[in-house]
Amino acid sequence: MTKHLSENFAWPKEFLWGSATAAAQIEGASHSYGKEDSVWDAFARKEGVIAGGDNLKVAVDHYHRYQEDVGLMRELGLDSYRFSTSWARVVPGGRSVNREGLDFYSRLVDELLENGILPWLTLYHWDMPQALEDQGGWTNRDTAYKFVEYAEAIYAKLGDRVNHWTTFNEPLCSSLIGYAAGEHAPGRQEPAAALAAVHHQHLGHGLATQRLRELGAQELGITLNLTNAVPNDPTDPVDLEAARRIDALWNRMFLDPLLRGSYPEDLLQDVSGLGLAEVIQPGDLEIIHQPIDFLGVNHYHDDNVSGHPLAGDGPEAVVPTDAPKSSPFVGSEYVTFPSRDLPRTAMGWEVNPQGLRVLLNRLKADYSDLPALYITENGASYTDELSPDGTVADTERSEYIFDHLDAVAGAIEDGVSVRGYFVWSLLDNFEWAWGYQKRFGIIYVDYETQERIIKDSGRAYAGLIAANRTMA
Repeated sequence: MTKHLSENFAWPKEFLWGSATAAAQIEGASHSYGKEDSVWDAFARKEGVIAGGDNLKVAVDHYHRYQEDVGLMRELGLDSYRFSTSWARVVPGGRSVNREGLDFYSRLVDELLENGILPWLTLYHWDMPQALEDQGGWTNRDTAYKFVEYAEAIYAKLGDRVNHWTTFNEPLCSSLIGYAAGEHAPGRQEPAAALAAVHHQHLGHGLATQRLRELGAQELGITLNLTNAVPNDPTDPVDLEAARRIDALWNRMFLDPLLRGSYPEDLLQDVSGLGLAEVIQPGDLEIIHQPIDFLGVNHYHDDNVSGHPLAGDGPEAVVPTDAPKSSPFVGSEYVTFPSRDLPRTAMGWEVNPQGLRVLLNRLKADYSDLPALYITENGASYTDELSPDGTVADTERSEYIFDHLDAVAGAIEDGVSVRGYFVWSLLDNFEWAWGYQKRFGIIYVDYETQERIIKDSGRAYAGLIAANRTMA
């Protein structure tokens, strides 16, 4: 591996080194110990929506193997583990609290603390009880209040040991991709429903943040997946307009209500007639605009945007595999994403590490009351192969991680307050609509035997953590 700035950088003394997962992707035990259907359990039963016909029944069996997994975290030297609790496990069917579900997370938190690892809890990583979706899901305003009840149940059990609370992970995905593009659960293709989902998730964040603060929660925040919408030709007004629309929809529709207490005016014009204005009630934006202690930034790639068709394209929008494909949002005949001459991951995503530095500086420049930033997800899927000697030489992933850490170090030198980095993901897992075909983990999982093997990227990351402690 080449030498990197991040290897000799004077990282802040309290900088957190971690890794992240999500309950639905790793736990398994999908209908055991009181858990009922989440929207993803139900979605996975639909024909043709998950690659390979995969499901979440076993995943990587973290429910039964959490002690082994925490042991691996200790071996890697992680400061913190970012995990999510499953709403469908804690409040199955959206009804009464399931004590068995709460007890599992209590055992996990105890195991983390006993091993010197800081628990970093996310309340919503996309696994709503299917019964609530049957009542409208996030299109139903009442779901925001149900979310607060769920948050209260988690806090009552874990609030004495968990200090860091994230309300939502990547609301863009569980609203736009789930309710407009139809590629994620619940699989709907209704742009107006997606915008209602956006607003009601924002409302749920604000209400839960208020309530958790009242109950005594110390560190509260939210995690957004953010991009740089780069105009393909910065001198072309058509490309500039396409990039503006994408930036409004994927970035500022989430950042501005949370950090400024308002939706961007250009965004409201872009989506006029799709019902967003109608779901905003008096006082909502004041509730949404709660003081937060941190903003989690998830970033994997930039988006090179054009307003022109690609050669051979029809009028349908062409977008990356992780983006909503609903053309009513973009407001023009074409939004395309021309390929640049950059390396790509197994997801087909561009590798452009300096984009992360650009993004972090943009946040600092645009938001005067910006809270502390944490990189809560960054990582890459590559085609990993287990060698005959039982190792995984994933050099590309190691380079991806260290290149992006170089960008984080550069942003810190620029004066951006970045307090930690969580690599995605700790384990190979169920990668949503891609099933088990895409591996992001720094730990390899044999899906047949559930054997765990730390990849070379995990060893390299552990080495950086250990070296940083020595320098400190």
